[in-house]
Amino acid sequence: MAELLTFENLANLGVLIFLQAVLGFDNLLYISIESQRAPKEHQKSVRFWGIIIAVVLRVILLFTMIQLIDALKDPFYIFDYPGIITGGVNFSTVVFIFGGVFIMYTAFKEITHMLSVHELGHEGGKKDAKSARQVVMLIVMMNLIFSFDSILSALAITDVFPVLAIAILSSGLAMLLLADGVTTFLQKNRMYEVLGLFILLIVGVVLLGEAGPAAAHAMHNDDLQIRVFGYALLPMSKTTFYFSVVVLVLVEIVQTGYQRKLATERQKGGH
Repeated sequence: MAELLTFENLANLGVLIFLQAVLGFDNLLYISIESQRAPKEHQKSVRFWGIIIAVVLRVILLFTMIQLIDALKDPFYIFDYPGIITGGVNFSTVVFIFGGVFIMYTAFKEITHMLSVHELGHEGGKKDAKSARQVVMLIVMMNLIFSFDSILSALAITDVFPVLAIAILSSGLAMLLLADGVTTFLQKNRMYEVLGLFILLIVGVVLLGEAGPAAAHAMHNDDLQIRVFGYALLPMSKTTFYFSVVVLVLVEIVQTGYQRKLATERQKGGH
C-alpha cells in the first residue's frame, strides 16, 4: 500500500480523476437523455444500474487490456527501412497508435459536432419510449463505447492498475451523483466539455509518442525503438503533459472570468 502512495501515483490519480470526469460529460449527457425514454417510475433505477454495470465492465476491460499488453510484448513485426522507418511493433505499439489516432479523431469529431449542433438536449424527447431493461442495455453498451477512449487515455498516463481502477470507480461515483443534473449543467457550462476535448487531443499525441519505444521497453532492446526518417518517436514527458493541462485549465478560468467581467460592464453601459 505504501508503494502506491507516492507523489507520482497521487499526481497521476488526480489527473486521471479530472480527465475521467471531463471526458465522461458526453457519457453523462447520453445517460441523462436516454433514461428519460424509460417509464418515469423507473428512470432513477435505470440510471443507477446502467452506470453500475457499465463501470464494473469498464474495470474488467481495463484489467484485460493491461494483461494483453504484458502477455503480447514480443514484437511481431520489425521495420527495417534505414532512413525511412526502423523499429519493432508489438501489441502495445498497435494499441497506442490506434488509440492515439482514434482519440484525436474523436476529439476533432466532437469539436466539429459541437459547432454544428445547437439543441442537443431536445433530441431525446422526440424518440419512442423504451422499456427500462432496453434503456439499461443501451446505457451499458454506449458507456463501453465511450469508455474506450478514456481507458486508452488513462493508459497513456500510467499503467498502475490500482490507480487506474480508483480513477474509473471515482468517475462512476461521480456519474451516479451527477447524472440527474448533468444535462442542465452542460447546457450552461459547455466550455468545460471543450476543455476536455482539447485535453483529449494532447492525450492522443501522448499515446502516439508512447508507441515509439513500446517494443524497445518491453524487450529491453534499444534497437527496437521506432525511428521515422532517422528521428526517434519518443513520448511526451509527464512534466510537459501536466504543464499543458494546467495551462489549458488556467486559460479557461481566466477567459471565463474575463467574459463575465465584459458582460457585467456591458450591462452597466446599457443602463
